[in-house]
Amino acid sequence: MRYELTKDLETGNATIDREHRELFDAVNKLMDACGSGKGRASLEPTMKFLLEYVNKHFSHEEALQKQSGYPGYQYHRTFHENYKEKLRDIANAIPAAGPTVSDLGKLNAHIAVLVSHIRTEDKKLGAFLQK
Repeated sequence: MRYELTKDLETGNATIDREHRELFDAVNKLMDACGSGKGRASLEPTMKFLLEYVNKHFSHEEALQKQSGYPGYQYHRTFHENYKEKLRDIANAIPAAGPTVSDLGKLNAHIAVLVSHIRTEDKKLGAFLQK
């Protein structure tokens, strides 16, 4: 399954939506690599990107929330912190010999959690910012 920034995932905020596209592009490249038998080699650079991405993107969202007085800030921030911790756990659990199919599955499941968060919480934030 490829990830696309469809209307149900757009927040209406140009920065947030652009960064979500970057996320989907990176994950889709990994999936393409998996489909061509190169997933193991692609996982390490993708994990590096994701670990950097969540720090950058989440800080951008949180700054927008603080500036706008978003009432869901604390809940959103808590989700972000927990998400980053779990992503680090997934990255740290990948064996030195390289990722397994199970590792790829765990990462994909964790990405799905973020997509669900985008569909609900980030959409709420986008609606609030447009007011």
